[in-house]
Amino acid sequence: MSASENVVPAADDDPTLLVKIFGKDRPGITAGLFDTLAAFAVDVVDIEQVVTRGRITLCALVTAPKGGGATEGELRSTVHSWADSMRLQTEIISGRGDNRPRGVGRSHVTVLGHPLTAESTASIAACITGTGGNIDRIFRLAKYPVTAVEFAVSGTETETLRTALALEAAKLGVDVAVVAAGLQRRAQRLVVMDVDSTLIQDEVIELFAAHAGCEAEVAEVTARAMRGELDFEESLHARVALLAGLDESVVDKVRAEVRLTPGARTLIRTLKKLGFQVGVVSGGFTQVTDDLRERLGLDFASANTLEIVDGKLTGRVTGEIVDRAGKARLLRRFAAEAGVPLAQTVAVGDGANDLDMLNAAGLGVAFNAKPVVREAAHTAVNVPFLDTVLYLLGVTREEVEAANTHE
Repeated sequence: MSASENVVPAADDDPTLLVKIFGKDRPGITAGLFDTLAAFAVDVVDIEQVVTRGRITLCALVTAPKGGGATEGELRSTVHSWADSMRLQTEIISGRGDNRPRGVGRSHVTVLGHPLTAESTASIAACITGTGGNIDRIFRLAKYPVTAVEFAVSGTETETLRTALALEAAKLGVDVAVVAAGLQRRAQRLVVMDVDSTLIQDEVIELFAAHAGCEAEVAEVTARAMRGELDFEESLHARVALLAGLDESVVDKVRAEVRLTPGARTLIRTLKKLGFQVGVVSGGFTQVTDDLRERLGLDFASANTLEIVDGKLTGRVTGEIVDRAGKARLLRRFAAEAGVPLAQTVAVGDGANDLDMLNAAGLGVAFNAKPVVREAAHTAVNVPFLDTVLYLLGVTREEVEAANTHE
């Protein structure tokens, strides 16, 4: 039997006291309060402490003094005297038992705002209440480059909450992510990202087209695909055909032109330090993704491959085509190779050809995506910083900075 199994918790009807302390924060307050309470031989049932702009709010739920010793009145008088000496305010509330049990159905709701307004916060809170949920705790994850806060919610199912908040977030212009609470949120995960306009700011085919002098033609084929006149594979072959005859030296030039999305390096470094595995899938080309894999220390990378013969691009691709279905298939393959259940994977992308992958992942994040993608994904991020994905996983800005201090 473990030590914890020998502990008998306070009964729900046992007398308890909620001791609340408010005032200017400084070292020694927490130790001082409990040193004062120790004289009455009370047991600690619960503690909450938060410091906001240098002001402390400390709540201690303790058992009431037992018969035969000091009285509750003596405890109250002593705590008030200690608080006065520390220039703190105090409130002591009598009651019975611990906190009421949290409702069935627990979720983490992460809200990103740039800025986060009081109006949007009120609407999010009201929406949670409207689903039957209760906000148990609120915690700030980051104050820059966006404000990110996390709500711990109970009493409603995650999917119900996610559906309601997705509609509300779209109206408010804020980003909201809802994930189920539990051990799997802390488990080692796999993060798989799209490349063009997600990991990087560019569309690789357009970089190649600029060297071939066929940007307008490539753009027209892309537009036809967006209108549904061509599927992805047809549009890929049509665009790559326009690159025929380019010298292979262009590959190095394109690699040098690729611009990482702000926050990309920070995201990957932090994920790796947290024990995550990271991969990319792309409708672009291995000539670029293989370079990114090496530069960024990625665990997985897959894309289409431009055929090169006698030092020239032939205008064809070789191997398995990475299209919409292919991206989802690769996510499953990477997960199997990493030994990570699909429910513990995260996928990030911006385009319609990412939708199957986003929906297959445990958490699908639409990053600065088209409206159809934002509506279908689990959550959306509409700020230009890729490392904000970390906040959706419950990682704070302080933890990000600590993980990257020596980089």
